[in-house]
Amino acid sequence: MAGKVRRLGILTGGGDCPGLNAVIRAVAKTAFYRYGIEVVGIANGFGGLIENEHFLLNDSHVSGILHRGGTILGTTNRDNPFRYPVGSDNSNPVYGDVSGRAIANLERMGVDVLVVVGGDGSLFIANEFHKKGVPVVGIPKTIDNDLSATDVTFGFDTALNTATDAIDKLHTTAESHHRVMVLEVMGRNAGWIALQSGLAGGADIILIPEIPFSYDSILAKIEARKSRGKRFSIAVVAEGAKLPRGEQVFQEVVKDNPLRNRLGGVAEVVGREIERLSGMETRVTVLGHLQRGGAPTPFDRNLGTRFGVKAVEMAVLREVGRMVCLCSGTIQSASLSDAVAEQKLVRPDSELVRAARSVGTSFGD
Repeated sequence: MAGKVRRLGILTGGGDCPGLNAVIRAVAKTAFYRYGIEVVGIANGFGGLIENEHFLLNDSHVSGILHRGGTILGTTNRDNPFRYPVGSDNSNPVYGDVSGRAIANLERMGVDVLVVVGGDGSLFIANEFHKKGVPVVGIPKTIDNDLSATDVTFGFDTALNTATDAIDKLHTTAESHHRVMVLEVMGRNAGWIALQSGLAGGADIILIPEIPFSYDSILAKIEARKSRGKRFSIAVVAEGAKLPRGEQVFQEVVKDNPLRNRLGGVAEVVGREIERLSGMETRVTVLGHLQRGGAPTPFDRNLGTRFGVKAVEMAVLREVGRMVCLCSGTIQSASLSDAVAEQKLVRPDSELVRAARSVGTSFGD
């Protein structure tokens, strides 16, 4: 896989998010018109690479998709070529390493450089392929904004707008009925969506995984508002927020693969306890996959386009084993190993947290 780049492959892995199509469009159009390079679209993430599901992209595939959410290539967060189900033993799945098969498929496709668009899981897999000699360029995508090598990931801004809009709408009904409204947002173990949407939406309480909370502190905040004539409160809860004893709440626990445990439901637990302790009528809203859908914001369209253009430039120059990133407003790159080394979490002493505290927001601590 050396010499002049004649054909790129691109796949989108992990959960979908707004802006993926902007990236695909930018990669394809830059490759076609600037460099005369063909682009193979690999269907359904790494699953398509394993099963050899692909097609040659052309201009009609990428026309009119800039504003569309989702991904025209399809995606999955379940197919890891290094741990792929190859059978079963007494109804329990048996996993094997089929990365060799995936690499052989890439060679049959004639792909010189593979562009992987994904979050930490997909980019970890991309780095493993790089270690095996596959020329890979990564593009960071996640609504969680938890990749440490980039200032921001595309998809985050759109999810943030969706969550903030929900808070705005909950304010009016909370005030009308004198209720506590609890909104659960995504983010896994990072509190970026909860923190920034809560700050933008004027939430009274923000609960994030990085800051332990107690019900006494939450109740004190609600009572303080009532003493000032504020007969309602808004709480934003990150899905990964830890309960006072340190445990998280899961929708689904996968015994043989803890990495696939699905967070969710913490807002219901918190909401019930707030109602019991405060005596105030409490309602819970879980945004869920609404945060992943819809048209990307202009910021995410532009960032996705910039990332896609840079990825092709890196591929042509054989700057592989690296991920495109945004640093201090400019598009740069970082090694894949650095990109997936650690999650970017909210620092409890960060400027954003301090700003929220300064305007009276409680973190339940």
